[in-house]
This record gives sequence, structure tokens and C-alpha cells, in this order.
Amino acid sequence: MGEWSILSGLLDKVQSHSTVVGKVWMSVLFLFRIFILAAGVDKIWGDEQANMYCNVHSPGCRNACYDRSFPMSHTRFWVLQILIVSTPTLIYLGHVLLVIRRENKLRRRQEQKLDKNGMIKAPKYSNECGKVQLKGVLLCSYMMQLVFKIMLEVAFIVGQYYLYGFIFMPMKITYSEYPCPTPVDCFISRPTEKNIFIIFMLVVAVLSVLLNIVEMFHLMISKIQERKRRNSDPFPLREMHSLKKPGQYSSERVTLC
Repeated sequence: MGEWSILSGLLDKVQSHSTVVGKVWMSVLFLFRIFILAAGVDKIWGDEQANMYCNVHSPGCRNACYDRSFPMSHTRFWVLQILIVSTPTLIYLGHVLLVIRRENKLRRRQEQKLDKNGMIKAPKYSNECGKVQLKGVLLCSYMMQLVFKIMLEVAFIVGQYYLYGFIFMPMKITYSEYPCPTPVDCFISRPTEKNIFIIFMLVVAVLSVLLNIVEMFHLMISKIQERKRRNSDPFPLREMHSLKKPGQYSSERVTLC
């Protein structure tokens, strides 16, 4: 599990800048993918080629049979899937950290200087605790990373089918091409256990897609409702800042994080 600590630490930072559904997606990623993959899958798969037994011991025959049936190991395929699917979320985290850094600099400048109109230009996306609001550019960035995660998950689900040609792990593979002199039967170890994990990882991938779709609709509905409330408010809160005196803003910056 140690090799996943860096990725886990980065994704853990995203939770404070995500929606409730996004935090559920993080839990699914940690518990049902990273933890299961690190704890159990490697022990069950092991060295697949060495554990595959063929009824002919011709040099290179077992290697060719394995390479033809499994161009890429399932475990390495799932590791690659987790890393690539997590990349849009990590890019969003970098965007959030950049926005927070810029607005913290803006707050430091506000302590000494006002703009030309005698009014303070308040930070738009974050508060003094570093908590961001999903609106404007950040909302677009968050929605884009959801779209890319959905596309990548679907691509890996389809790619797994086309890469292996089947969903279930067969018990026996027949191979008759070079360098095997005759048709050879190769037997895979622990096919039932491997089938269980293949089905489990496919179900988790589909669940990840559904969670991302639900999160997109959740964000769209919440923003539509927020806009309706803002339009129905006869005295928007954003106009209250213009009624304050210039020195009043700095005296009200006490915030409980």
C-alpha cells in the first residue's frame, strides 16, 4: 500500500474542494479499487505466466500462448486505469491550489490598500479558511474533470473487453501457432477467483461512471436553484458590500474555519 500513499494523499486534499457525491466517489476509489488492488489482487494473480501450465514444454510456447491471450496483465491494466482516471481530479486540484494562492495574495494586499473607488475588491472563489466555492471558472473546471473521468472510465471498460476478447477468465487456452509444434492446451491457475475480481472491478468502474453522472446533475440542479433564489431576492447580498464603509470590511474579517 506504500506505493499508493502519494496518490492517496493528493486525492485526499481534493475532498475538501468537492461536493458530497464527489466525496463518495473518492471513497469508492480508495476502498474498492486502491485498497482491494493493493491488498488482494496481486496475491491472487502473482506471476501469471509462470503459473500457467501447458501440456507441451516446447521453448517459447508458453510465452507465446500467454502473450496472445493476455497482451497486458489485468493488474497492470487496473493500475493504469486508476492512475489515468485520477489525473483529471489531480489537474482540478492544481487549479484550486492556484486560485487559493492568488486570492491569498489579494487578501494580503487588501490589508494595506483599497481600490480607486474606495471599495475593497473581495476574493471571488475562496474564503480565508481556504474553502473554495464552485462557481465561475472553478465550476467549469470541476465539470470538465467530471466529463473527462466519465470518458476515461468508459474507454477503459470498452478497452478491457477489446483487449482480452472476453470478460470471464477461461480455465483452458488452446494455442496452435509458432513456436508451438502442435496445438497446445494451457491451463490458468485460480480462474474462479480471478473471475470474481474481474467482475468486481468492472462493477466498480460502472459505479464510478454513474457517480460522476449523478454529480454532474447534482451540480446543475443546485446551481439552477441557486440562481432562482438569487433572482427572487430583492436585495442581493452582493450589493451589501457596496454599502459598507471602506474600513468596515477589515474589521469584519474574523472567520471561524
